[in-house]
Amino acid sequence: MTDASVTAPRRPGEQALTALGLGAPPLDPADASPHSFPGGGRWRTEVPSCEGPEALAVVLKEASRLDVPVHRISQGSGVWMLTDAEITEMVEATAARDIELCLFTGPRGTWDIGGSTRTDSHGAGLRARGHDAVAGCVEDAVRATELGVKCLLVADEGVLWTLHRARAAGILPADTTLKVSALVGPVNPASFAVHEQLGADSINVPSDLTLAHLTEIRQVSAAPMDMYIEAPDDLGGYVRMYEVAELIRRGAPVYLKFGLAKAPGIYPYGHHLREVALATAKERVRRGPAGAGPAGAARRGRRYGAARFTAAGRSAQVRRPVITLRKRGFTQVDTAAHNPTHPLPGPGGDAPLGRTSRHRLAHGTTDSIESPDPLEPLNPPDDQG
Repeated sequence: MTDASVTAPRRPGEQALTALGLGAPPLDPADASPHSFPGGGRWRTEVPSCEGPEALAVVLKEASRLDVPVHRISQGSGVWMLTDAEITEMVEATAARDIELCLFTGPRGTWDIGGSTRTDSHGAGLRARGHDAVAGCVEDAVRATELGVKCLLVADEGVLWTLHRARAAGILPADTTLKVSALVGPVNPASFAVHEQLGADSINVPSDLTLAHLTEIRQVSAAPMDMYIEAPDDLGGYVRMYEVAELIRRGAPVYLKFGLAKAPGIYPYGHHLREVALATAKERVRRGPAGAGPAGAARRGRRYGAARFTAAGRSAQVRRPVITLRKRGFTQVDTAAHNPTHPLPGPGGDAPLGRTSRHRLAHGTTDSIESPDPLEPLNPPDDQG
């Protein structure tokens, strides 16, 4: 499928409504995102809340039965809730099917003793409270990557920046990707760009953003975004199945995330929640045909660009723009893959900085927000009086 086919969509109900004199106004090409995943695909799917090997097996079986493409599996209870054997089993099962596995890192404010998270304002939310909480996230990240996990879910800006620095320093594998949780998702282009600068490779935006908001974000960043097409009740319970085509047109590259409204919460998961965890895992996949399965895609016509998403696209290395430090500041744009055979520059060479907007890089400019060196210690300067 070519790019031209994506710009000639069949809109839902278009023929019938036009016959009745109720046709919609034409789409504005300026609203369309020019970006895509490596390999050319504009959308991928994610099944969240897959809390262990048993739930994963249910998801894979149901996806095969319904012919629903699954590109990413994510887990919400955290690395600490899984044994080494369970993590290894999940890594092997997803790798065999070329599916990305993403596990959540560390302690969270909502499971802590902090009372502010239980107020109407929810205080600092899921952010890591104190040094020990950050340390727990780092411990989870190191353990998970040692067991073969390549994607880590993060709900704190400081933890994100720390893990990005650890990746640049070689403490975490260079091909590790960092995903920002929906629980701290940015809601405007500036905050989206900040998360990208802090090292995020995939950023979950809230499901109540408007189509115009997505277009605004795509004016400043090409980083993949994730969005719940059906959100859990604690994230609003939004259902946006009928908007999927337009969400992709404006927000690509985008992960379509199939949550489940009107379902009990299962975090942190334990065997006492086994039956509901397995039942909801199966139902999340069943939602797929409405959003991304062959039947749904056929109903929506040629709008998605799905046929352009190949196996090579799924497994392609995430390419990250890196600004290299020169004597006169930010003057050179380089692109480095997070790949063990093509490591990011280390302390002995040009120090990699935080991310810059790939939208601006694609247009040949370097007027990015200056971002500090991830390897530079965060100690304050000496007082010069």
